[in-house]
Formats: sequence, structure tokens, C-alpha cells
Amino acid sequence: MTQPPPPPPNQPPQQGGFGPPSPQQQPPQPQPGYGYPQAPQPPQPGYGYPQAASAPQPPQPPQPGYGYPGAQQNPYAQPAQPGYGYPGQPPTVPMQPQPGQPGGGRNNTVLFIVVAAVVAIALIVAGGIWYGNSSGDNGKKHDTASSSGGTGGKNGSGGSAGGGTEKVPADPSAKLLYQVPMPTANDIVRTVGSWLTDKAYVKTGVAEVVGYDRVKGTKLWTLKLPGPVCAASRHATADDKTAITYQPKWDTNKTIAGCSQIAAIDLDSGKMLWTKTVKSGDYPVDYQNVTVAQRTVAVGDTEGGAAFDLDSGKALWLPKPGDDCYDAGYGGGTKLVAVRNCGDSDNKRVLIQTLDPKTGKVISEYRMDSGIDYASVVSTDPLVVAAEAGQDSQAQDYFSIDNKTGKLLAHISAPSNTYGGRCDSSRTEDCKEVVVGDGKLYLPTDEHDGTGQYSRTNEIVSFDLSTGKPTGQRAEAGDGYTLSPLRMDGSNLLAYKRPPYDKGGQVVSIDGGSFQQTKLLENPAAKNAHDAEDSMLPDSAEILFGDGRLYMSDVFADKKGSASFSKDLVVVFGTSG
Repeated sequence: MTQPPPPPPNQPPQQGGFGPPSPQQQPPQPQPGYGYPQAPQPPQPGYGYPQAASAPQPPQPPQPGYGYPGAQQNPYAQPAQPGYGYPGQPPTVPMQPQPGQPGGGRNNTVLFIVVAAVVAIALIVAGGIWYGNSSGDNGKKHDTASSSGGTGGKNGSGGSAGGGTEKVPADPSAKLLYQVPMPTANDIVRTVGSWLTDKAYVKTGVAEVVGYDRVKGTKLWTLKLPGPVCAASRHATADDKTAITYQPKWDTNKTIAGCSQIAAIDLDSGKMLWTKTVKSGDYPVDYQNVTVAQRTVAVGDTEGGAAFDLDSGKALWLPKPGDDCYDAGYGGGTKLVAVRNCGDSDNKRVLIQTLDPKTGKVISEYRMDSGIDYASVVSTDPLVVAAEAGQDSQAQDYFSIDNKTGKLLAHISAPSNTYGGRCDSSRTEDCKEVVVGDGKLYLPTDEHDGTGQYSRTNEIVSFDLSTGKPTGQRAEAGDGYTLSPLRMDGSNLLAYKRPPYDKGGQVVSIDGGSFQQTKLLENPAAKNAHDAEDSMLPDSAEILFGDGRLYMSDVFADKKGSASFSKDLVVVFGTSG
């Protein structure tokens, strides 16, 4: 979109709740960002550490004109005040673990498993931006939406940033490698799901999953489905297997198909390994939550959770009829964590249970405080969950829990007027712009005015998972840029910088100790490339990075005739290294 100077002030994306909208909702429209980068500033308490009530500021002196780099700090700027979330007034509100009701084992009972015909259909879905695999390992997988660790191959001609495996290229300048046009359907359709393996970049389309050559964008395989994808694991195994749920047919004016099909998929070949359904009485259960933990596929819903062996499709446990509790959803990866809801609306209890993935046996349990109606799993190892706590429904609270004992380690409050990062209450593993790794929780601060005229910017800060206190680390986006955490790369944090109107976006590696930034990629500022990039908002699009390439994709396909301008399903940038 064209933005001749002087542009209007940058507006943050409008949000209608947390996470991507449901299929019935209109996807958010992209908003432009403006301004120029400023010279690096020394770390100091400021944005990212909520201030106490501030005294009135003296009038600001004239600012450099639009498009002029802000080389100095504003001498009249009010120093940051120690406040909530800053050492001296810790953000932690330690809460004693409460004895929960026994979750009970999962039990292969009365629910029927219907083995659907093994049609050559499947779909890959994963939610959103990569969020740090709690362990921050240096594995080879580029886990979507949860960013689990390292790289998928080698690329780049320089050395690696300390603590990570992503290579620092001799020249970070990138070019637009390829684009995939936006598909259309009779209505807005979810296209959630993307994975990066050693062999392919895999992305969902309209009732299909497609594997693309990672560099050229040519199709390697296409897997057709009878209906749209509903949910998908954000995790894949070391041998590139994952799981999804999808509709057995399209919704019509007279019938609702439901997300009843559970399937395991090979991301390298595009083949479906198996498909199952779970029935409650005479009706198949509609599953909107699915994950993979080790070799187990787990699905959750108000009708109850179920799990299957990833390789064989054998049922490991099924919903227990008449149970007062149900597994609403699961978090996966190296461990399996259930969000288990118990009781009625007047006496609701939310339990966080670490389970044995093979048997469903409860290893540890933490009971959330009363008043919390749902919880999202940010990371399973270490265990971090998110919830809206207290009267401020816009405050996202994070709870660091010991996997072995179920003991609460820290409670970190992140008010929406200070921090970014949000979780979708309807999807257990759908948190965006939040990363856990290297013993820390990484959050972006809310956008605020930069030093340049009309510019906006923000920072990334971190909290210690054992104490809940801020570490004092703060990475500046630079004037006109906004930072979003992507995933861990060893002990380093990878982050995406959304650019101003006349620059290309960047991917940087932030050293886990010094918080020093190293540029891994910078996109071109040319209009066609900038417009394509600008349509992919970090709080809704899926953004994956690996081997010097940045993969950005939309999570909804347009309704026919609704788009007022050309959009892409996928945009890929890469360095020449």
C-alpha cells in the first residue's frame, strides 16, 4: 500500500479478542508502521516495566522532521519510574499451590473409536508465530507456532551468533524469493498451519496441504482434503510427523460438518498415516485442539480428551462418560500437559496436569486460583501457562510451574497497556508473540511513540521463570520498528522487526546474556516486497525463520469477491548466502 510522506500516525492492529478470529470472524486488516531507526540506547528501566503514577512531563522540544534519524535521546524525557514489574516492587504474587482434585487416569472406555476410511486426504495446521520451545534446544525442527528450537539445515556464509545455530550471513540483505497467491472460497476459511522441515516448507490452503521447495517455491506435493482444517499440532516429531483435525465435508446452509476427523500426517511425503473419530453417544466429537507430544497425538474438547499412538493410531485413552472433569486441550512437545476443567459454572476448577504421554497417568498437578475459567499452555518444558486473572480481562498473567511437583514457582502479570503477547482462550496452545526459553519468559512491550515524527516503536524484555522478576534485559526495536519474539535458537532469542514504511523488515538474534542484537536478515524496501511483507501482521500471521529464510503466511483465505486488493497466502524472503 502506498504511504507518501507525511504519513498518518501508525495505529496498532485492532484486536477483537485474543488470537486469530474464528472462521465466522473477519480476519484483521493489516496496519502500516512508520518511522526511522534511532541510535542504540543503553538498557534502562522504561517501557516494559510498568511505571507508577507519573508526574506531568515538561513540554518536549521540537523533534527532527519525518524521515530524519533520531540520533539522540530526548533530553526532556521523563526518567522511567520504578513501578509494578520492576525490581524493588516485584511483579510476582506468590501463590501457594492448592491441592487439586485428582484428575484421574485416562481410561479406554465406552466411547467408540470410528476408523474413518483412509482417504488420501489430510491437512496440516499449526497456529501462528513460532513461540519458543520451552527447552530452547538446538534440534533441527522449525516447530510452527511454538518455536521449538534450532534450524533445519545449514545456510549462510558467516559464523553463528553465540549460543545459537542460525548462521550470521556475510550480507544479511534478502530478496523476495517467492509468493503464493491467496486462494478464495465461498466463505472465509481457516488456513492455519505451516511447518518447516529439512525437505519442505509446508502450508495449508483451502481444504488442502501443500509442500513447497523451501527456496524455489515449486510444489513438491499436494494433499487434498474433503473439508477445511480446524486445528493442528504446533509440534512435529524429529521424523517430521504431526497431527491435525479437519472437517469431513464442507458446512452448508443446512448442515454443520464439525471438526470430527483426527489425522496424523507425514510432512515430508504429504501422506496421511491414519484418521480417526471419537464418538460421544451417537455423535462424533468436534475437536478444536490437537497436539503432538513425543509419539502421542492428543485432542481435547468439552466432551473430553482422547489420545492416540502417532505411529499406529491405536487409542491410548478416551473421554470418560459421566466424569465431572474433562481435558479441554493439551500442550505438547517434549512433555504432555493437560488443561483439565472440573465442576460446573458456579464451582469451576482449572487443573494443570503433566501427564505420561503413553498412559495418561498424572505426574503432577497444579490447581489454578478460583475465578480463572481457562488457561493456555505457552510451554510444557519448562511449564508455563497463561490466563486472564483478576478483574482486568486485558491482563495476561503467566504462571511458571514445576513439572515434577506441580508447585507454583512464579506468577508474572503482564497488563495489556504495558505488554504485548496474547493467547486465544478457545485454543489451548495458541499464544502469539510470547517465547519461553533459557529459563526466561520473553515478551514484547506495547507500542509507544518513537523519537521521530509519527514513528512508533517497542522493546522486548524478559522475566526470570524461577522468581518472576524482570531480568533487566531490554532489546530496543529502533525508531519506527516494532519487535516480536519468534523462537529460541539455543540460548539466543530470534525476533522479527516489523519495519517503517520505507524500510524492509528484519530478523535479529538477541544474545541470551548480553541482549546484544545480531542481524540475520533484512528484507528489501522495494514497494512490491514491502507491501507483501506489510500484510503479514506478527500478532496474526504465521512467521517462521530458518537457514536465512523468512516464511510468512496468512491464517485465513478470503471469501470470493471480498478482497479489495491483492493479497498473498505465503511470502518468502531469503539471503543469498
